[in-house]
Amino acid sequence: MAHRFYDRNCWVDDKTGCREVCGIVLGWRPARAGYDPYDALNSRLFSAFPFLNSRWPRLVLTQGLKRSPIDVRRFLGVPKTQNPKALGLFLSAFVKLSEAVVPDREELILLMIDRLQVLRSPGSPYSCWGYSFPWQMRKGVVPAGTPNLVCTTFAAGALLDAYDHSGDARCLSMATSAAEYILKELYWTDGGAIHSFSYPLPTVRIQIYNANFLAAALLCRISKLTGEGKFLGPAIEVTRCSVAKQKQDGSWHYGEMSSQHWIDNFHTGFNLGALRAIGIYAQTTEFEDSLRRGFEFYRNHFIREDGAPKYFHNRTYPIDIHCVAQSIITLTEFQDLDSSSLPMADKVLQWAMDHMWDEQGFFYYRVLRLLTIRTSYMRWSQAWMLLALATRLSESNGSASRSENCGSPALVSNITNGPGND
Repeated sequence: MAHRFYDRNCWVDDKTGCREVCGIVLGWRPARAGYDPYDALNSRLFSAFPFLNSRWPRLVLTQGLKRSPIDVRRFLGVPKTQNPKALGLFLSAFVKLSEAVVPDREELILLMIDRLQVLRSPGSPYSCWGYSFPWQMRKGVVPAGTPNLVCTTFAAGALLDAYDHSGDARCLSMATSAAEYILKELYWTDGGAIHSFSYPLPTVRIQIYNANFLAAALLCRISKLTGEGKFLGPAIEVTRCSVAKQKQDGSWHYGEMSSQHWIDNFHTGFNLGALRAIGIYAQTTEFEDSLRRGFEFYRNHFIREDGAPKYFHNRTYPIDIHCVAQSIITLTEFQDLDSSSLPMADKVLQWAMDHMWDEQGFFYYRVLRLLTIRTSYMRWSQAWMLLALATRLSESNGSASRSENCGSPALVSNITNGPGND
């Protein structure tokens, strides 16, 4: 059933649509399962035809499903799953949203906490999380549920958001355990010259800058909340090493290997958001120059004037919904550095509503030069966009005049209950 909650031609000026979109997005109910761009290896084909279960078929199927304009997962026996990272994103969004937008917000917050507690990686003494699908590395397959740094930081960060909201002690306990996992299992140093965290596995000793910043931000936050100084020193050392890898123009490559020398939207946004959090929680101004240069690069290279967010700094396509969400979040959170940022965040959201929103109640995955991939993904699309909308709404609700202009419960009610993700 189609939903029309706004006039596309005046949506940004009349922000009732912002809350409406949140209402529809929430209709997808995050307790339910969904698909993911990278979940191909959950296919029952591999158990039915064991000869396919080797490196190249796994890579081909993963890339094929991710790039296909038609979603054929149902026919390939790929089940819908609950992804801990998606649940963390939903939890952070619910904390930001008001009860006017989400009448059952408190129940949803408790539900997300419960699910994260259940879905922690088995076999580890720590609270840590991995993806709900196996994935192919250069050598071997990483089993579903294997803990990794990025999934763990988003889940633990969301639990800290919930702890700040309600004071639920188990949230702080799980997040602190996650920090212990990062410090004891993933932190490494090379004779003191390099300080880093391992990603995607503990055995991989390569600097991935967004992963380093995300983990450092979590450790700084835990240190401030618990008073445990052991988390702070390694976090600052890792941050210094990753800041030193920033290019003169303010950008960062994804990672240190020559094959990782691309510059993209959402990983750069991760860098900036985490670096600001490090400054706040560690109570330091040491990284402010890096932050300002990084944001200037982000603002100048990742957003077209019409509001379309670019994936890479030097070309437009693909336009990815994850980049839409990150652009809204980054522009909203860094409005103090550029007065045009908040209007530009609205422009990005308007562009997405015009080009990537399906009135059944979900956001499309990607706009390519010649076609649009209209698949809906729970983690990559719905969860990230709900967090982006919640971030924008929470800013609007910061003043009485703006809170009256920014939304309505109907749109938050569909991002998690619509067709294809039940």
